[in-house]
Amino acid sequence: MDLWFLPVLVALCYMLRQLLRIGYPPGPPTIPLLGNLHLMPKENPHLQMKKWAEEYGPVFSLMLGTSATIVLSSDRAIKDLLDKRGSIYNSRPDLYIARIVSNNHRMLFMHGDRWRVIHKLFHVVLNVRAAKAYVPYQDLEAKRLMCGLLDEPDLWVDHVRRFTTSLVSQMIYGFRTSSIHDPNLKHLYNVVDEFVPTVGSTGSALLDFYPILRKLPDSLLPASRKAKIQHANEKELFFGHWTECKRRINNKTSLPCFGIDVFNAQKGGDFSDDEAAYVAATILEAGYDTTANTVMGFVQAMILYPDEQKTAQEELDRVCGGRMPTIDDAPDLPYIRAILKETLRWMPTAILGVPHCAMRDDEYMGYKIPKNASIVTNVWGIHRDPKRYAHPDVFDPTRYLGDDQIAAEAAANPDVSKRDHFVFGSGRRICVGMHTAERSLFLCMSRILWALLVEKVVAPDGSEITPDPSKLSQGFLVHPEPFPVKLTPRSAEHAQTIREEWKHCETLLDANQQWKAVPEGMKFSTLASE
Repeated sequence: MDLWFLPVLVALCYMLRQLLRIGYPPGPPTIPLLGNLHLMPKENPHLQMKKWAEEYGPVFSLMLGTSATIVLSSDRAIKDLLDKRGSIYNSRPDLYIARIVSNNHRMLFMHGDRWRVIHKLFHVVLNVRAAKAYVPYQDLEAKRLMCGLLDEPDLWVDHVRRFTTSLVSQMIYGFRTSSIHDPNLKHLYNVVDEFVPTVGSTGSALLDFYPILRKLPDSLLPASRKAKIQHANEKELFFGHWTECKRRINNKTSLPCFGIDVFNAQKGGDFSDDEAAYVAATILEAGYDTTANTVMGFVQAMILYPDEQKTAQEELDRVCGGRMPTIDDAPDLPYIRAILKETLRWMPTAILGVPHCAMRDDEYMGYKIPKNASIVTNVWGIHRDPKRYAHPDVFDPTRYLGDDQIAAEAAANPDVSKRDHFVFGSGRRICVGMHTAERSLFLCMSRILWALLVEKVVAPDGSEITPDPSKLSQGFLVHPEPFPVKLTPRSAEHAQTIREEWKHCETLLDANQQWKAVPEGMKFSTLASE
């Protein structure tokens, strides 16, 4: 195949883009063909974005190959554009490799009419009122988590991941993920662990920045070949879950779950089986990964800031005494709620958000924002802005004392300076599951602090092992690199209470550790038995 024309076309596209860049927000100098690609670090891009924001201001532009990217690094810019002009910025850029891996079915990267249909369905089952229905699931899974942390503290990350996955698998499919050794759980780890770096790889980026390269055969595009293999792998998991969920619904043996709503929509002709499998799995992925990452950040913070841990435990002892905290205690535990908010600010898993896309030309602060430009929210830069948060590198829950807003209220607050953090996104693309996520995080954090001491591990030579909060995984969703932690019961009475609580929970489960019946107090609009 004669490919001599490709560099010529790339050069022409670049020069055209450069001419059109007149009037864009300021940004670092470009060079021919690459634009600013040569300045993009291979690791920790959030650090470079923060530096550029300090140099070029709250709205700056990058030329990445032939593509324009506008980076929003202030709360005001995010409010003005993504919130107030949501109709312009509610789309996603065309991320080619993400599209191949997902076969165009992953809602996170969808746009247009299909996204609106699915978003409406998600809102019905994940809005703030619907989120209350999941409390029985959250309560039981948080108790099982505590038993796991007592019995196998060295496997604490596995137990956290099981907790988040089991909660979401019940919400979506109606079944519990009861063991850290569940093969489907490990399959999910592999799917997510492969997807995030693949979408964020250099090969993937080049196909977005130079779309003409997509015309090359797969033999010359290793990223494309890998994406197709990954699609087959994740489809096996997602389709298997969906097929089994449909079987239980048809047999009228399913517990209340989101899958029933997807099933009914599918009967109306809205979804194929492939698309329905991905619609359901969207929440599985998002709920498992982001919540688990945040809990990992919380545990690290408690190791590094023992005084904050002690203050939290004093509050828990005062309010709860010898009983385990419940969701109803939230109004009386302002310091725990402040720790939750501070964790999301201090260790944001969506460190640069998920890019939006301008659906038409726009203008802001006297600058042009071109149609199809990627819009990046510089979450890390905003969270580490000393003008917004005093001493931003310090984990300080007291900065949120007196802030009684839930995340959705804070995001909708007309005074954007009162928004707590930007982890859940902005505008019409804001995370619809944030109500459920906040409740899960509150139960998890409050019960860990109530029951356990979270301390540094002592090495054989007697020195303490201190985690480094700057060491993060790579990708658009991050978490702390693995670190050891010492987890011990605060007292024998605390440990006994945990075991007694779980013993009661087991009476609600069958021999396969699944619910015997619909949990008491659970209210859903749809039941499989109806």
